Formats: sequence, structure tokens, C-alpha cells
Amino acid sequence: MKRLAFALVLCAAAFAAAPEQFPTSRGVLEITPIQHASLMIQAGGKVMYIDPAQGKYDGLPQADYILITDIHGDHLSAPLIDKLKKPSTVILAPTAVCATIKEATPISNGETKTIGDFTVEAIPMYNITPARAQMHTKGRGNGYVLTYGGRRFYFSGDTEGTPEMKALKNIDVAFICMNLPYTMSPEEAVEAVKAFHPAVVYPYHYSNSDLQPFVKGLAGTGIEVRLREWYPK
Repeated sequence: MKRLAFALVLCAAAFAAAPEQFPTSRGVLEITPIQHASLMIQAGGKVMYIDPAQGKYDGLPQADYILITDIHGDHLSAPLIDKLKKPSTVILAPTAVCATIKEATPISNGETKTIGDFTVEAIPMYNITPARAQMHTKGRGNGYVLTYGGRRFYFSGDTEGTPEMKALKNIDVAFICMNLPYTMSPEEAVEAVKAFHPAVVYPYHYSNSDLQPFVKGLAGTGIEVRLREWYPK
């Protein structure tokens, strides 16, 4: 059994980045970047995926929970959800996603639900610049704040620096998108992140964006910027 477990760990490591570890009052929570907006969370013996739509999943564990942010193909993949889910998997998603993923439970902007030891808050995600507004309309998709063991983690989904994002409180770790013309520029992301001031921020969903303006823009703010590889070669 030990050899089998070790082999599974090696297999998983071959397809995903090293996990980020965060201490909480319930024990360590691990977040593993997979690709673009896709990531895996492990805590308390449970496995959660957010937007499992891109990357490789062979060797990764099946899901206890899945959160989906939006209808676009870089966030929603029905075949991958079918691969990762098991009969007991709980899927939370916006109503627009539930039209495709019939077994998902809808969660709307402003709602809060509890799944196991996680509290899930659905945060509005949308574009506010007129030229981008139709790409992500208000009310269709969700960002999420997860609370686990007293720590709060924010996953922006596809959005600009909305008033709702800027009003967030007590965020320990934030995952922030940036990729024009779909969401926002690194400079716009800097302005938004400064407003709600998480302790740690990870750029994700950035495609070919130059991250240096984001890093430089947050220098000296007390916000720790962590760059990770979201686009494995």
C-alpha cells in the first residue's frame, strides 16, 4: 500500500505544480495550480476543484467538491467534470452553468453555502469597461470566497476590479485574473488588489500578460505577490 500511495503521488506530481500550503485552525490546506484558471484544493481529507477545464488530470484524485465560475470553455468542461466526479460529489455553479451541468446546485451572486468544512460565498464577477461588458455580464458568473479553518481564500474568476471585489474584507489569499481584452490589465489588477489588500496574491488566468507591472505595482504595499507556473510547457 505504501508503494502504491507513493506511485500515486509521483503520478500526480507529473501533471500538476507543487502545492501551496497554508496553515489553518483545521490543519493544512493545500492549493495546487493546474492550468490557467484550474486548480485543486485539498484539506481535511477532502478534494475540491475550481474550474477544472484545462490541464492534465490523470493521477489526480476524484472530487468531493467542484466549483465552477462561468460558462466559457476555459472554466467549464463537462467531460472533465464527468471524469473527476463521483456519486457523492457536490458541484456548485452559477445558474447559467447549471443549464449544462444538470447535477450542479445553483449558487448566485451574494449567496453563501456550506459544503463540509468549507463556507462558499459567491462574489459577483463581471466586466465594467463598456468595450468588455458583454464578455462577462453582471449576474451570470461567480467569483468565490472560501473560508476554511478561519482562513479566507478569494478566487476571482473572469472579472475586472468591480466594487464588490474592492469591498472584500479579511482576505488572506487571493487569486486574481488578468488578460486583456477579456478581463483586466495587470495595472488595473494592481488597483483592485490594493483596495481590498489581501495578505498574499497569486496572478492566475493571465495567458500571455506581462506580470512585471503587477509585481512592481504592489511593491511596498505589504501584499506578498507569488508567481507560479500556470502554463506548463
